[in-house]
Amino acid sequence: MRIDRRLVAIAAGVLAVTGAVATSSSVGAATAPTPISASQFTLSTSYGEKSDVVSALATQLGTAALHTVMDNANHDRTGTESSVQSLPGYTGGFRFDGPDNGDCNNVPQGITTSRDAVGDGTANGRYDGRQIVMVSWYTRTGTPCDSGTAKTTRNRLTFVDWDANYPDKYRKVLLVTPTGTATAPNFTDVTTHAGGIVWYGDYVYVADTSHGMRIYDMRKILKVDTGGSASDIGCSGGVCHAHNYAYVMPQVGSVTASTTSGTALAWSTISLDRVSRSIVMAEYTCPSGCTAYPNRAPRAVRFPFASSGTFAANTTASEALQLPWYKINGVASHNGRWWFNSSGAHQLYYWTPSAGSHTYAWVSGGESISYWEDDTQADLLWSLQETQDHRNVFAVTQASYDG
Repeated sequence: MRIDRRLVAIAAGVLAVTGAVATSSSVGAATAPTPISASQFTLSTSYGEKSDVVSALATQLGTAALHTVMDNANHDRTGTESSVQSLPGYTGGFRFDGPDNGDCNNVPQGITTSRDAVGDGTANGRYDGRQIVMVSWYTRTGTPCDSGTAKTTRNRLTFVDWDANYPDKYRKVLLVTPTGTATAPNFTDVTTHAGGIVWYGDYVYVADTSHGMRIYDMRKILKVDTGGSASDIGCSGGVCHAHNYAYVMPQVGSVTASTTSGTALAWSTISLDRVSRSIVMAEYTCPSGCTAYPNRAPRAVRFPFASSGTFAANTTASEALQLPWYKINGVASHNGRWWFNSSGAHQLYYWTPSAGSHTYAWVSGGESISYWEDDTQADLLWSLQETQDHRNVFAVTQASYDG
């Protein structure tokens, strides 16, 4: 996670990372998370924001199914670096193509998969016939490659085809905010950090650091004109452009977080727990001395879905923890177990209430985590590195990191 200037209001610190991967090992940890009151954290959710505008855009532009998007994938993924391949339990992964791997002003952050969306039992983890690894990115402009002066200007998702039956390619889809009216629909860029994503059912939830989450619908991938200039965004004269992207996903709803604790949550990273049907989130904070991130102990909170598989209009957290670790960029939970990635310490922390905590050496520049269920093979943890020129997206067996 690089500096996001929007976070100044919730305060404190930036992390410099390298492309090196720490040697993987495990040692006992001296500290562990502490349970805190979950009832102090609540969510308000709407799935119908600007529905008239989104519907009008869909009618005007037409929608594209996921398999169509992937049939038109236009970027080749490449192999991971040997340093990542040396991680205990490494099972595979990829890097993005040269321009994406080396682009300092577009930075990958969150990760989720079609296994999150449908589980292992539905078509072996395939959504619309495809097994997908999805990564969120934020784009920053300003002084090139200077995270201290740049500001976030847009977000995108990368859909990576992980199924061997299909070409080894990926496609970028721009996230947009619907504007205008049903009779004059339009859209503009999203400017959040996109630090974490969860794909569950048809919906994609994207972390919105100081608010909660933004909601997108996989059934509302819209086709746009790829002409115009790279700066063009929105519709004019019946033609819509999106920085030369071919596809956009408009926001369809939002999840707004509240707390009675007096200290708002910083939604730095999120992940899905399919066992408890919940989203877990964690905060990136510093012990002291930071200026763009909070200087306090971070928290991790679990928010359950309703029986419908979506959030109720109002949701109270079912679990909350105060963490002893800092600079957390990744969180995962499954069947009562938790994992936390500290990009500052280059460590992956494992914890359960009964067994306590355990610490493993981890990658530098580490970001979000996604748990991959598999009924016939070992369950996996997917993660990624944000570091320019070292953007490995990789999977390891979770059993290698569970104490």
